[in-house]
Amino acid sequence: MNSTDVFIKRAVELACTNTRDKKGKPFGAVIVKDGRIIAEGVNDVLETHDPTAHAEIQAIREASRVLSRPDLSDCELYASGEPCPMCLAAVYWAKFKAFYYAYTEEEASRIGMSTKFVYDQLALPADKRVVQLVRVEPDSPEHPYAVWKESQA
Repeated sequence: MNSTDVFIKRAVELACTNTRDKKGKPFGAVIVKDGRIIAEGVNDVLETHDPTAHAEIQAIREASRVLSRPDLSDCELYASGEPCPMCLAAVYWAKFKAFYYAYTEEEASRIGMSTKFVYDQLALPADKRVVQLVRVEPDSPEHPYAVWKESQA
């Protein structure tokens, strides 16, 4: 068994244990740096009532704490399932060098856990989406982006 198989197996074990213990949905993730697991995560949505508490997000949060940095470009992420749009975006934000997954979106859809709707929504023009994004011009003397730029000088 090669290392990729070992890490995918661990992600799947986490997913199964999480479900068996009735703690959350069947998703697990591990983050690997230099051939060693540095963080693990499981889907905690049911336990925390936080819709962003997906396994990949939980593992990314832990890895960032362990390494004291948001840049995970020297790490790999292994997950039990194909990522949802939110998790895929987080993979890009964290700059992973690779993402490996075991089970497909199609397999997840067979048990009612499809994320296709969200992918489809994101592909639409903003004015055609179910959730409307509405810009509100703030009545504020400061602009947070300007404050950020000044703080970086």
